[in-house]
Amino acid sequence: MIERHITFTVPVANAAAFERFFSESYGPAMAKTDGYVRVELLREIDDPTRYQMALRFADAESAAGWRTSEVHTALQPELNALHEGAEIVGYDVVA
Repeated sequence: MIERHITFTVPVANAAAFERFFSESYGPAMAKTDGYVRVELLREIDDPTRYQMALRFADAESAAGWRTSEVHTALQPELNALHEGAEIVGYDVVA
């Protein structure tokens, strides 16, 4: 199983739209992907402009399937318009 954490910097003015996009579009689309396990969106307590998306897939191939899917590609422009930068870290789930 693998997990990816993506940290987004979101301007305060875009926060509500970013959260709505995640809950209404991005998350539901990802949930339809083979090998999907879960996704969560977290907002930092001390810095509300920073969000962490934690997504989990059964294996690296499933995660790659999501990243290269037509649906993911179609959602990227709207996602990118809502944030000012992102950092991605991947993990193997060991326990």
